[in-house]
Amino acid sequence: MMKNIRPEQLKDNPFEMIGKDWMLVTACTQQKDEEGKIVTGRVNTMTASWGGVGILWNKPVATIYLRPTRYTKEIIDAGEYFSLSVLGEKYKNALNYCGSHSGRDEDKIAQCKLHVEYMNFTPWIKEARLVLICRKLYAQEMNAFSFTDPSICDKNYRKNDFHTMYIAEIEKVMIDSKSS
Repeated sequence: MMKNIRPEQLKDNPFEMIGKDWMLVTACTQQKDEEGKIVTGRVNTMTASWGGVGILWNKPVATIYLRPTRYTKEIIDAGEYFSLSVLGEKYKNALNYCGSHSGRDEDKIAQCKLHVEYMNFTPWIKEARLVLICRKLYAQEMNAFSFTDPSICDKNYRKNDFHTMYIAEIEKVMIDSKSS
C-alpha cells in the first residue's frame, strides 16, 4: 500500500537512491479517443542510475538524463509526465534486465514480472518502495562544447551520443507504507 508524502518528507539519501539502488524511468504513449478522452498506450521503462533531486525555480524537481537511442526517450519526448520508481534490492535482476534490453523489442515489464499502476494517466511500477510522479519542465541536449572538463566528454561520449537532460517538477511522492 502506497501513501502520499510531501517531497520535503523524503528520507532517502539521493546518492544511494539513484546511484546505488537505481530507479526505473517509466512513461507511456497517450492519445485522445473520439470523445477527446485521454487513452494510455504502450508503457515502457528503463533503468537509470544518473539523476538528481532538489529545488529549482522554487519547485521540488527531479533531473534525469537519457541517451538518444533509448526507446523511453521517444515516449518521454512525446508526453508531459513520467515516473521514477525505486525498488528494493530483491529487484536488482529486474533492474539489470530493464537497463540492458530495449522496449522496442519486447515488453520488459512483463518479462521481469513487474506490474504497472497509474496516477492520472502516468504509469509507475507497483513493486516500488518509492515513486516520484514528474511533469517535464525543461529538456536540453548536452553537447561537447559545454563541458568545462573535456575528459568527462571524452570518457562518456565517444560515439557523440549525448544525453538529453530533463528537469521535471515532482508533483507527487508515494512511499510504501510498510517502509515508512
